Amino acid sequence: MPTVREQLGQALFRRVAGPDGAATRARIHHTPGPRWFGPDRPIRTVHGDASMFIGGLSALLLQSLHPLAMAAVAGHSGYRGDPWGRLQRTSAFLAVTTYGTAADAQRAVDHVRGIHERIRGTTAAGEPYHAADPHLLGWVHAAETDSFLRAHERYGARPLDAAGYDAYVADTALVAEALGVTDPPRDRRELSERLTAYRGELRATPEARAAARFLLFQPPVPLAVRPFYGGLAASAVALLPPWARGMLWLPRLPVVEDLAVRPTGQALTRTIRWAMNPLRQSPPH
Repeated sequence: MPTVREQLGQALFRRVAGPDGAATRARIHHTPGPRWFGPDRPIRTVHGDASMFIGGLSALLLQSLHPLAMAAVAGHSGYRGDPWGRLQRTSAFLAVTTYGTAADAQRAVDHVRGIHERIRGTTAAGEPYHAADPHLLGWVHAAETDSFLRAHERYGARPLDAAGYDAYVADTALVAEALGVTDPPRDRRELSERLTAYRGELRATPEARAAARFLLFQPPVPLAVRPFYGGLAASAVALLPPWARGMLWLPRLPVVEDLAVRPTGQALTRTIRWAMNPLRQSPPH
């Protein structure tokens, strides 16, 4: 009989990786060939940690604040109709570009670039957008990288030092350039400066606030799992920069966060790590 640990780990893996997750994992980790990133690279440490569950939610909230990015997501991603499918596709892309062979990683990038090229439209305010726009891609990349980094720094099993996080940003820049981002940031200082440079373009549109309500208060999870998800969501909100929280009308409660939210996030990521570790396969070196 499977143990509670095995059942929980398998359930989490199915949600994140989808029905073909085991086959995809085997292909990514066990296909021989050169990789974009060697086994000692920080991107492998960050993207392989349970803190990604919190970082991913925080990234979606932060990314939603660019009206053009949010319009593209609302109009074309199907995040409401197929939220788990979107998560599984994103998870697979991160896994193959981080751990897969260079050939597989390039195919994944080419596939995403083809999708981006077809996504065009106009916002409710009449602003045109194109998902392949390098400037728009730059915002999505910077928001995602910063969120994953913050989550790992706070909730990672083995947080990196300053040089390690600079190297993580440099690693993600390789993938960003392959996707079409022009001159992505290559250390944490440049990443902070890049986020600041986008501030004047950001605002919380009705679509962004609707996405936040969906992610935080109407998640597509069973009622029994809502408290668990709520802890992850609260931890994701606590990671956001104060200005981003203000734009989304998400209050900051420092005492509650220090005494309840952070310990809850730490407990949840430890639980996820405990449940999923038996499922992990050692990637090739």
